[in-house]
Amino acid sequence: MSKQIAIDGPAGAGKSTIAKKVAAILGFIYVDTGAMYRAMALYMIKEGINPGETNKIVDKCKSADITIKHENGEQVVYLNGENVNGLIRTEEVGNMASSVSVIGFVRQKLVELQQKLAAETDVVMDGRDIGTVVLPDADLKIYLTASSKVRAERRYKELTEKGVSCNIDDIERDIVERDYRDMHREISPLKQADDAVLIDSSNYTIEEVAKKIIDCYSKV
Repeated sequence: MSKQIAIDGPAGAGKSTIAKKVAAILGFIYVDTGAMYRAMALYMIKEGINPGETNKIVDKCKSADITIKHENGEQVVYLNGENVNGLIRTEEVGNMASSVSVIGFVRQKLVELQQKLAAETDVVMDGRDIGTVVLPDADLKIYLTASSKVRAERRYKELTEKGVSCNIDDIERDIVERDYRDMHREISPLKQADDAVLIDSSNYTIEEVAKKIIDCYSKV
């Protein structure tokens, strides 16, 4: 039977980076569910659909084929056969993903794929509703968070290192707004599972948080 570690938390808490590290140490497969929602969001942007056009999103969702493969130890997200890893990490796509993810039909389609992946192999999966909806029986559930200020600083550093011009106050404002949308959406809102371990990464390094999670896993 496959082993499952579920990591949930708000945007910018370090979920993806830490989940990748934990998966590498344990020899598990890392599944970034947020990348799947981002791929769906990218598809809608490419099709010229706005966040509020729910009926159009549902209709177009049916023709979006989103798959995850692992190549040379890295997760690669394919949208209708195209590798979109380099296209899904923009602020525009992130904001669209937050809007698209509240639509029930979209979530149902992607959750089914996520559960299929987790049934076939040992996984570390991160997202917004992994421990509460996607993998409710996971061996270990983590709720990873950090202050909005720290998350904005991390995002600002990441963008400026890439040469992207940005404003840290705008970034924090976007983070706070995204948190609100994610926590108050009707379908699968972001929340800590009752049996999840809470970790605040604000004052810890990636390595320290990864060690905490592996220590927790060793006890289950």
